[in-house]
Amino acid sequence: MLAHYIETKRAHPDCLLFYRMGDFYELFLDDAVTAAAALDITLTKRGQQAGQDVPMCGVPVHAYDAYLSRLVRQGYKVAICEQVEDPAEAKKRGGKSLVRREVVRIVTPGTVTEDTLLDARRHNHLVCLADAQGKLGIAWVDMSTGEFQVQPLEEKSVAAVLARLDPQELLLPDRLLQREALFEAFADWKQVMTPQPGSRFDSVAGEKRLMALYEVQALDSFGSFERAELAAAGALVDYVELTQKGKLPRLSAPRRLQAGAVMEIDAATRRSLELTRTQTGERKGSLLSVIDRTVTGAGARLLAAWLSAPLTDVPAIEDRLDRVQFFFDQEGLRGKLRETLRRCPDVERALTRLTLDRGGPRDLAAIRDALAESAVLRDLAGAPSLAPLPKGISQALDDLGRHGALVDRLGRALAPDLPVLTRDGGFIAPGYAPELDQLRMLRDESRRLIAGLQARYQQETGVSSLKIKHNNVLGYFIEVSTSHGDKLLAHEDFIHRQTMASAVRFTTVELGELEQKLSSAADKALAVELALFRDLVGEVTAHADAIALAANAIARLDVASALAELATDNRYVRPETTEGTEFAIAGGRHPVVEAALQAAGERFVGNDCVLEGGKRLWLLTGPNMAGKSTFLRQNALIAILAQIGGFVPAGSARIGVVDRLFSRVGAADDLARGRSTFMVEMVETAAILNQAGPRSLVILDEIGRGTATYDGLSIAWATVEHLHAVNRCRTLFATHYHELTQLAEKLENLACHTMRVKEWQDEIVFLHEVAAGAADRSYGIHVAKLAGLPAPVVARAESVLKKLEEGETGATSARISEDLPLFAAMVQRPVAAPAQPTGPSPAEAALADINPDELTPRQALDALYRLKGLAGA
Repeated sequence: MLAHYIETKRAHPDCLLFYRMGDFYELFLDDAVTAAAALDITLTKRGQQAGQDVPMCGVPVHAYDAYLSRLVRQGYKVAICEQVEDPAEAKKRGGKSLVRREVVRIVTPGTVTEDTLLDARRHNHLVCLADAQGKLGIAWVDMSTGEFQVQPLEEKSVAAVLARLDPQELLLPDRLLQREALFEAFADWKQVMTPQPGSRFDSVAGEKRLMALYEVQALDSFGSFERAELAAAGALVDYVELTQKGKLPRLSAPRRLQAGAVMEIDAATRRSLELTRTQTGERKGSLLSVIDRTVTGAGARLLAAWLSAPLTDVPAIEDRLDRVQFFFDQEGLRGKLRETLRRCPDVERALTRLTLDRGGPRDLAAIRDALAESAVLRDLAGAPSLAPLPKGISQALDDLGRHGALVDRLGRALAPDLPVLTRDGGFIAPGYAPELDQLRMLRDESRRLIAGLQARYQQETGVSSLKIKHNNVLGYFIEVSTSHGDKLLAHEDFIHRQTMASAVRFTTVELGELEQKLSSAADKALAVELALFRDLVGEVTAHADAIALAANAIARLDVASALAELATDNRYVRPETTEGTEFAIAGGRHPVVEAALQAAGERFVGNDCVLEGGKRLWLLTGPNMAGKSTFLRQNALIAILAQIGGFVPAGSARIGVVDRLFSRVGAADDLARGRSTFMVEMVETAAILNQAGPRSLVILDEIGRGTATYDGLSIAWATVEHLHAVNRCRTLFATHYHELTQLAEKLENLACHTMRVKEWQDEIVFLHEVAAGAADRSYGIHVAKLAGLPAPVVARAESVLKKLEEGETGATSARISEDLPLFAAMVQRPVAAPAQPTGPSPAEAALADINPDELTPRQALDALYRLKGLAGA
């Protein structure tokens, strides 16, 4: 057995090997050591190899998915080696013959399909990047749903595309690891990368593999693909087939995403804006968590995909907005439709499991229930009184299809209470298959006969505690306590089987014959059920494309109605999108901050933002805590929400489509790459200045703050000039460098704005309002006071500030330094001649009159207080 384990492990060196032995998956040698540490389970030993103990650990088969989940989340790949032969067949070859085992599947982070290993509300992308003929192509699939897409891309876009897809596993040819231009793009994905030999990425072989998969002679009907795209798509399919050991899930036809079809958002901007996760990695607090009102898993995944890839095509955006508008206007219909959607199980993932032979009775029930509800959805939204319907709604209703015959068959076939596993049986409803009903009757009759046999034996022996029991080793047996064992041993009909500390076990010829009938009936009943299950799965997979189309339609209806619900609850409005470069937001609000304030019973102050009419660059000044960063971010988020086809938190919005969004807000170092906060800031700023164009939207906050004042001011000054003259993009630029406001005199497209504050009784009130003009003060010391700096520090800061404001000259700085204790000790000052004494002071005269030896303790204390008063201390 160990020799076979080692041989199997040698064929899968990069995997942990789960080796099936009865009711456990066992791991040996180095795999056991690794798994025991990763899973925090006991490491034992069994047998020896080369004179050394063999480490071993194991997990029970019935609970393996929980352990598998932990390993996959830690980035491990697991090869599942199953028993593929009946142990009884192995015994026919000899008493010590090894039961035949084979690796039936390799579980990797990008190929999991079990619900227990997946997040129902997010995609699980397996991504493949390839190169051919000097170009790059990328392909990705969510194997749990079968969604398959490809895209051409350039080197400079690799990082942004990977950030959008958020791969759980990234395949690529090992040669790309040597391409210097891609080092930074891969930096964030090293933990999920699976390099492969370059030979697996041959574009000709990839094209043939795709044609074979879809049984076509050419791929023209799917679109026109570049060689790099074919290489990526072909290698991805090859990897899926390799890990699934020849069993491919249902994959949709590859859909090509045209270059520029979605808003490009780099990784730094996604982190800054916290679109799907906060900067701490949590979903709660992100934009997605605030806008997600979907009620199905498929709808949640679709909304997350839309948010990650806002559209740039105006007609497509308007189509989505029409769908939201429809449900926004039809409030009564929306409520009924959402109640129906809540009853729709996750069809996409159930269908994938069934096509991979990993599904169970509950997956069939999920498809039955969802298709039944699809008919209700179609009747609700397709009522004649609602015509005319928006194009997107009408298309979704058509895609729901009609599945009455399949729903009827599954409804008749499946029992009300279904087991998790097919092998447990009992999932076929009574009356569906007469042959099965007869076998069940025989099985159940045998069970009744056993109960009757137990009662008869109790009466014949006079042992009322006699029981007929069952286990997997002995089968059925008669058990009595040791005190009654002699009675049965003396009885000729009872055959002794086993003596234990507290019980004695027997059998009889009659019980053995009955057990054979019962076992035969149960085995035959289960065999019939499994055959019926395969037949039902066959019918479902025969309609797989239509079922998948219906599942996607359910998701689209869910997202449209959810965005309408969000708009109704939060007073969002429909934006106007154009092909131009307009950007006019009236009363814009930050959706996440507003939600937090509402929860606290407070109101968000809306602000306008108009980057048009010759003023496409706003220079925003004002104190910290006044809301500059919130204002910057909210306008970026409004653009994103508009271009996913959602309503926006504003009084009105007119937005020329943004092709690229850049955000440099907040500060953080990158110690892993040896970068200081300032270096990170400069790298991100450089990316903006090198890539932003006239249709881009750029938000920048405090450029240059991480270095010396004049260096930072110079960098910020030059950056503003470059954005204005070269990039010519819509920009919001927040700064504390008030000197930059002088640029308004020379840059015609720059407008100065500030965050309003109100001074009241030596206190500052932040109004969180944006107004034209420039701030005259930063109020930084006031913010420091609010933060809890000690009063002496605040007072000293105010003193230094006052002197600096008198004029930033060297003499001023020297005077400040002389006032600081550390520097005062170093300053050479003329030493004044000591003053001539003019006689004893009152304290000294009083001290001379005191005789300490004559004072009581109380008198001494009084004298001390008197001296203290005379000295003026």
